[in-house]
Amino acid sequence: MGKFRYLFVYTLPVLAIISFHSHGIWSYLPVLEAFVCIPIIELVTKPNATNLTQENRLKVKDNGFYLWALRFSVPVQLFCGIYMLYHIDGAMDITTRIGRVLSYGMLCGVMGINIAHELGHKTNSMDQFLAKVLLTTTLYTHFYLEHNYGHHRNVGTPEDASTARKGEWVYLFWIRSIVMSYLSAWRIGIKRSNGNILRNEMMYYTLVQVIVLCIIYALFGGTVLMGFVGASITGWLLLETVQYIEHYGLVRKKSSTYRYENVEPRHSWNSNHMWGRAILFELSRHSDHHYLPNKEYPLLDHHQESPQLPTGYPGMMLLSLIPPLYMHIVHAKIQN
Repeated sequence: MGKFRYLFVYTLPVLAIISFHSHGIWSYLPVLEAFVCIPIIELVTKPNATNLTQENRLKVKDNGFYLWALRFSVPVQLFCGIYMLYHIDGAMDITTRIGRVLSYGMLCGVMGINIAHELGHKTNSMDQFLAKVLLTTTLYTHFYLEHNYGHHRNVGTPEDASTARKGEWVYLFWIRSIVMSYLSAWRIGIKRSNGNILRNEMMYYTLVQVIVLCIIYALFGGTVLMGFVGASITGWLLLETVQYIEHYGLVRKKSSTYRYENVEPRHSWNSNHMWGRAILFELSRHSDHHYLPNKEYPLLDHHQESPQLPTGYPGMMLLSLIPPLYMHIVHAKIQN
């Protein structure tokens, strides 16, 4: 499929729109694609550890397709969010309402946060702004600050809320990571603004999110507002589950009293399973991403020394929900 595999993510909004018009099990189509179809395919297909040739790297680097594949998600996500608000309003059975909320929640995690993560690593202000717009659609705008100025600096250390400790269950990790990452974002915002509240980005992120919630409540009422919040929280949990498997049990040792060793590919879990790589814009080649954070997603490499997951990210996310089984499989692969 070449570069067009990165358009695979747009099957999710298509399925979400169908879900908004469907009832019962058919209102869960994006969930079924992400957590039934893809895990089964990745379980029976081999990962691809091949890296690009130098010639292909030059072609990819100069091709604007890869950037616009990300940017196009912004109007799509906004449209689907508004569309959902209209289609969870009114009378319907609880199973259908939950399905439609979860369908948009899938978009919040995969597009609202994951694509925002990629755009947030760009160095230009426009893409950084688009990242914040996407994060606002899932009420997680603080992720921009904490991820770029906290997580990438502290990954693999006790100072990083997003690094899962060995033996930590994912359910406890959700609570610790969500709360501590939010507090970390405020500390970063205060530091970057030198204590000036009017220059603190977190103030504006919070204000915009409150305004969004007030508008939804004024236009649609409390039931729809609860649905939007539920979809947003679904996006949070998808992100935090991914973060759980990305660094579970991997630590950076101290090189001196005040410093940790540099981040290496061995400090992140890697997966070369193609369908997860495509729908997540190579997020599962996470070892190279942390090793070289500003590297464009289609250029990310496989590193032989990085720990390899037995299947793709969607399958590992499901497995993490059964902590004893997850740990039984993963602990054997941890070297430190």
